[in-house]
Amino acid sequence: MTQHLQQVMMWHKAVFLILLANQKRGHKAVILCCLPTRLLPTKYGLDRPFVLPAGVGYVLDDFTSTRTCCPLQLELLRHPKSKFSWSQHINLNMGILSHLLILHLLWAALVFCQYEDYDFEDEYGGEPDHQVPYYFNPDAQVEARFPFPVECAKECFCPPAFPLSMYCDHRKLKTIPNIPSHVQQLYLQNNNIEAVPAGPFTNVTFIREINLSYNNIKFHMIDHGVFAKLSHLVQLHLQHNELEEFPFPLPSSLERLLLGFNNISRLPANALEGLLNMTTLDLCNNLLDDSVFKEKPFSNMKNLMQLNLCNNKLQTMPPDLPPSLRHLSLENNSISHIPENYFHRLPHIIALRMSHNNLQDIPPNTFNLPNLLELNLGHNKLKQVFYIPRSLQHLYIEDNEIENINVTVMCPTLDPLNIKQLTYIRVDQNKLTSPISTYAFFCFPLIRTIYYGEQNVTVSRPSQLRTPVFRRFLTPEEFQEAEDNHETLNQGTEEDHEAEDSYFHPYYH
Repeated sequence: MTQHLQQVMMWHKAVFLILLANQKRGHKAVILCCLPTRLLPTKYGLDRPFVLPAGVGYVLDDFTSTRTCCPLQLELLRHPKSKFSWSQHINLNMGILSHLLILHLLWAALVFCQYEDYDFEDEYGGEPDHQVPYYFNPDAQVEARFPFPVECAKECFCPPAFPLSMYCDHRKLKTIPNIPSHVQQLYLQNNNIEAVPAGPFTNVTFIREINLSYNNIKFHMIDHGVFAKLSHLVQLHLQHNELEEFPFPLPSSLERLLLGFNNISRLPANALEGLLNMTTLDLCNNLLDDSVFKEKPFSNMKNLMQLNLCNNKLQTMPPDLPPSLRHLSLENNSISHIPENYFHRLPHIIALRMSHNNLQDIPPNTFNLPNLLELNLGHNKLKQVFYIPRSLQHLYIEDNEIENINVTVMCPTLDPLNIKQLTYIRVDQNKLTSPISTYAFFCFPLIRTIYYGEQNVTVSRPSQLRTPVFRRFLTPEEFQEAEDNHETLNQGTEEDHEAEDSYFHPYYH
């Protein structure tokens, strides 16, 4: 319809005339609307009249339509080349049926004419001149209509704007209230709940997210199978509780399971069976050791993309991880060795975090991964650097025992067609006595910042290089800022150090 109306506006010479005839000889024509010529039998049909009931239609070649859609009265000029007489084509019998047809044509013409003055550019060609800007008001109450009355537990709050959510958090609750059947998001975090009985979930059908974090829940106080019956559950938050064991069984629909900051010390062999849709598993800050890997609990999780095992008691790398893994967090453990070719089965790794371990020697090509973007090996016992893959952008090797950064090991060859993407290196708290060789800028042409900070050259007192923070490609404003920071070196470098530590949290979001 829109394309047709645009053609109507463009064809300004096509005019559809309906000749309203009566028994008198004075003929008047009414211009109804501009219609495309293809609707008529000829393009310039003065010599071939378009006969309609009680009227004749013509196209006038020398008429240019205006933007105003009439009716407009004008005298009908007879074409000099016309070979017919008016009386041959004008039907003088104006019956009831003919009048009804004329009224129908008039109504159709009005439908087309309403678009004649419409400016499509105002609708699609940008903002109107007098458009009132919209400002979001966070205090405004949004009213939402729901097809049935919203039921809500008296201990909780169900906002009209979010009728499928029930908020019961921060209310000092000791038990879980009864949950209405329509609820899809249930928020019970920051309470004093100790048990998860099956009763409150009896009528629940479509619940998708449950947040029970920051409570006092113990494993033996969870009714067996209470979560497994929730066939639509996608997210389950149980971090910051008192769980001693992995809460199983769980529904196969589950995609995100957060169990950090508990007391879990073992993973039963069947605890993770059937969780084929799981993409994120967080087990940080528990009591897991290498014994949990005997049953290879993660090997069948074909869609697992993020695994957090930080702050546990691991001494070896977790074996048989699924190749779908993208993010692996192993900070704050006691891992001292990475087996050779360990990451060959994990080609899709994007971020690897292994800071605060006991790593000493790393085989040169350990991290030859095509998709690796972030590598954090700070706070270990490394003495040498290693090969840097082309995709890597951020490298953190601070607080190690590196005395010299061998750029040739990091970048054995130069390939102008496949330049390395490294932009940031952090090497503070090592044993460097000189900056990195300028050859590094040929290998890593995109590098912007090298953070040297303080170096632990002597045991008694840390030393600083002449350039604690090296920056490239600075704008004039960034250059002035760097100069200002250089004048207040001690304060600035400490702030940078704190900023980096706060930025790299062990959890991925």
